[in-house]
Amino acid sequence: MGAACDDAVQQLARLLDQVEEPLKKTFQNVHQGYPTETLVRFLKAREWHVTNAHKMLVDCLNWRIQNEIDSILEKPIVPVDLYRSIRESQLVGLSGYSKEGVPVFAFGVGQSTYDKASVHYYVQSHIQINEYRDRIILPMATKKFRRPITSCIKVLDMTGLKLSALSLLKILTAISAVDELNYPEKAETYYIVNAPYIFSACWKVVKPLLQERTRKKVHVLSGRGKDELLKIMDHSSIPHFCRREGSSKASLSGVDDCFSLDHPFHQELYHYIEQQALNQELIKQGSLHVDIPEQDPEDAMIVEVIQAEFHKLSEQDGSANGDHK
Repeated sequence: MGAACDDAVQQLARLLDQVEEPLKKTFQNVHQGYPTETLVRFLKAREWHVTNAHKMLVDCLNWRIQNEIDSILEKPIVPVDLYRSIRESQLVGLSGYSKEGVPVFAFGVGQSTYDKASVHYYVQSHIQINEYRDRIILPMATKKFRRPITSCIKVLDMTGLKLSALSLLKILTAISAVDELNYPEKAETYYIVNAPYIFSACWKVVKPLLQERTRKKVHVLSGRGKDELLKIMDHSSIPHFCRREGSSKASLSGVDDCFSLDHPFHQELYHYIEQQALNQELIKQGSLHVDIPEQDPEDAMIVEVIQAEFHKLSEQDGSANGDHK
């Protein structure tokens, strides 16, 4: 970092020293021993504008307190059959680590249906994975590789993406708002694989609207992207949908399919939350209602552009089908 960046970090640190004690306490769960790196994340998210970064961070800390995020890993989604249904319809998992020790998270964007539970369960599940990543996975990687590892790599599988995905935009927008405002700069790189035409068409209109910092993170790979991913990670860490032909839901053993509840990552996560709840005697049924932050105006505009592009493609598809008939 340059002198100006160092000065911005120091300014933000001084402002944070002035907040009330409960906010300082929850900030410890956010930074996990690396406060400077955390301040840098919020500054990057606000283009190094100290006042805006301070507001974003304070809003995040208040959100955590108001929604009891610090104790969300003590609140399992039960019964296990419900959680299994969520895992089968919200495809996400930890596939491994890069050669530099950065966790690799996989997302089955095109085949996630979000239709087995209420939106509150899906948001709860997403935040629990975020918190487990930040409090358990990243500190373990930091210890193993003996350097601060505070972000991850995301591989997004677009297999099966259809125009009907427009109906999922509301829940995807809610999850995106949670991440953008409360977990900024947690992804160092996004790799897009198995991208169909519908994604390419949307990406063409969305890309110019993104900040340069975000555009540089996104890499749209050809096909499954296996060869490109092998440059930064071993074969065992490549998500299953990049290793072979077929869709995210093709028949695999749970150990191989990082989306499955039977995968070691999800087993460890589920049992960790279950144990935390037992320690607090908190196991009970019912979803956790978390307040969804209001989107940034820029993000809301991008969602509108995506909606417009989906409608445009839908109309073109309808015209093509009509001509065919």
